[in-house]
Amino acid sequence: MHARDVVDVFVYTVVLATFAQLFPEVISESFLTSLITAVLLKAVLEIVVRVKTRIVAKFKRAATARERAVAAVALALVAGGSKALILWLTDLLLGDAVHLGGFFSVTLLVVVLMLARAGVRRLLD
Repeated sequence: MHARDVVDVFVYTVVLATFAQLFPEVISESFLTSLITAVLLKAVLEIVVRVKTRIVAKFKRAATARERAVAAVALALVAGGSKALILWLTDLLLGDAVHLGGFFSVTLLVVVLMLARAGVRRLLD
């Protein structure tokens, strides 16, 4: 684990707590559950970013329209599937202590998490 990973978790915790304050469908019962959720989000999003990066690289290297189409479909599946995975894992590990809303609120949450992470990393660099 690197220092940037710890910073990411803190950024994710702040964003998640902000969402819990602003959006009634996002519920986190305590700071500890927000922190655990942030760690879970960090782990899932790191894996998703790596997978997406590989798929995009395959798309760019694709020699045929069929290969590009397969990569595009794979990218869409990973993009949608990652939100479902986040919802499922959160429910499995934290139950009723955390509710991230539905697919669209999780999508917005993930976009804001990634933007906040990029902003803080740019600020620190």
